[in-house]
Amino acid sequence: MDENEEDGILFADPTDLVGKTAIATSCVVDLGIEFPALVDPVDNRTELAYTAWPERIYLVGTDGRIILKTQPGPYGFEPDELEAELEKLFPDVPELPDDEDDEEGDEGSPVAIPLLFE
Repeated sequence: MDENEEDGILFADPTDLVGKTAIATSCVVDLGIEFPALVDPVDNRTELAYTAWPERIYLVGTDGRIILKTQPGPYGFEPDELEAELEKLFPDVPELPDDEDDEEGDEGSPVAIPLLFE
């Protein structure tokens, strides 16, 4: 938490899904996250079911089985490991262009954050 205080990244605990979604949106935009982010309900049922604290990345197959569970993040994430598993699942999907190829001015693009539960 000390680093968060130094960086000015502090949020009050949200009391409803709207508040949690606002914080998640802020993190997605500020951190430049380019994959879908899901928001757990206020009761944190998904976090509790998957032992996702402080945070983890799960890759779940179409059969519902967990393919990959990372170590706790943010330092436990191994992006290359996730990429390798995704390439196994989707071998025919072309690679995305590097960020340096992106056009300037798209920083204001809207970000959709699907809700896990309604």
